[in-house]
Amino acid sequence: MWLTYSVFAALCFGLRGILYHWTSQKPLSRNLLLFGTFSMGAIVNGICALVFASDWTLAALIGIQMGLFSFGANASMFKGFAVGKASLVAILTALPSVVVVIAALWFWQEKLHTMQVVAFVVIIGGVLLVRLSNDISLRNLQGAQWGLLAMLLFAANDLSGKWSTIMKADLFPTMFFMFITGAACFGLWWLRDLRRELALQTHETSNTDLAWREVGATSQHKPFWGAKRTYLVGLAVGTTNAVGMMLIVTAFDLGKAGLVSAVTALNVLIVLLYTRFVVKERFTPLEVTGISLAFAGILLMRLFGA
Repeated sequence: MWLTYSVFAALCFGLRGILYHWTSQKPLSRNLLLFGTFSMGAIVNGICALVFASDWTLAALIGIQMGLFSFGANASMFKGFAVGKASLVAILTALPSVVVVIAALWFWQEKLHTMQVVAFVVIIGGVLLVRLSNDISLRNLQGAQWGLLAMLLFAANDLSGKWSTIMKADLFPTMFFMFITGAACFGLWWLRDLRRELALQTHETSNTDLAWREVGATSQHKPFWGAKRTYLVGLAVGTTNAVGMMLIVTAFDLGKAGLVSAVTALNVLIVLLYTRFVVKERFTPLEVTGISLAFAGILLMRLFGA
């Protein structure tokens, strides 16, 4: 059953990645959007916890740690999509399983098999080829840095999720604490930016356009999304994130952390198909080779990881 939960989690996270990329190109407040995203997760899991009479134990507070890691990971991935090449960021954010398997071996003695080691080498080799592609630039390097940070933080979040299942924490309270923590972080960040923007407006009252600008506008020539619209879109994106997190934590409870993380990494396939056929990004031959190797490594981990 862990495989079924992992595959559906991958589908949810793939859709989340597409929505993140789409919204990253819109004139809106990133922090307000993600505040809405995490708010929806808190709402869904809070309601589920009440309906199913879940136990609110101390172990569920691990969700706060998960929320902090998820806050950093989602912010980094969103930033990477905004400033870097979507396919490069997508590949990097598909690799937390490498970190998870190694850490799971260290913390919980989830042993590595020979084919798992082979899969790791293939995946890392593919990522290196993508990073060394002929059209790499400062812009792409910036995206790679954000993607790498997102990878590490997503891995830490996965490991925290596995730890919560080892500690027998109920799913819904743990997820509630995770999402309410993330929502608080993004909400406070947005309010800080709002205060700065209001202070700027008071010093530039002669510029009437500033009175109609929202926080985080990326272009004065684009109609900026209002706060209500941005928050509502964030709530919609949050449904994919909430369902995906519930599925992956359930999978962690039933299977090995590294294998679950590896299968959910297949969400990158959905994002890459989107960038190729919708965004119309073209891949160089070296990038195609690197992406193929990364997929082959994930497939090897799936086939020979047990």
